[in-house]
Amino acid sequence: MNNLLFDFTVDESTNSILITREFDAELSLVWDAFTKQEILDQWWAPKPLVSKTKVMNFEVGGRRFYAMVWPEGQEYWGVEKYTLIDPQTNIKLLASFTDKDENINAELPTSEWELNFSEQNGITKLSIVIKNKTLTDIETIIQMGFKEGFTMTLNELENLLPTLNK
Repeated sequence: MNNLLFDFTVDESTNSILITREFDAELSLVWDAFTKQEILDQWWAPKPLVSKTKVMNFEVGGRRFYAMVWPEGQEYWGVEKYTLIDPQTNIKLLASFTDKDENINAELPTSEWELNFSEQNGITKLSIVIKNKTLTDIETIIQMGFKEGFTMTLNELENLLPTLNK
């Protein structure tokens, strides 16, 4: 077992989920894993689901429209709209649940994500703040299994990173 940091906290005072995770990999590799469709689709879903990106243009004002697909074929669609990109440092996006035609599901919360990347001694630290309008929105996401699913998803990334070539 490694001693890399992993922390998942709900901050009720700011309606936020705070996630900190370290990876034994160079920052550029972790950045690529979040910003390149061909790498994202290898890890952005908890097993047994797989990620399938339909559209991705990684630029401010761009978006990633994707599905998480069950082995039986059931699909859960979402869109991430990029609002800020500071290369190898920071990404801000709005994440929404959608249908297969990219219509946003108004019954589920849209979240503001901020991802911050830093590297020290070959260890990349990822800090994520997921802000929601209300505490109820956070409770909805948590009840849907977000903590368990995203923890599994980050573990998928950890396992994938050593296999990626620079």
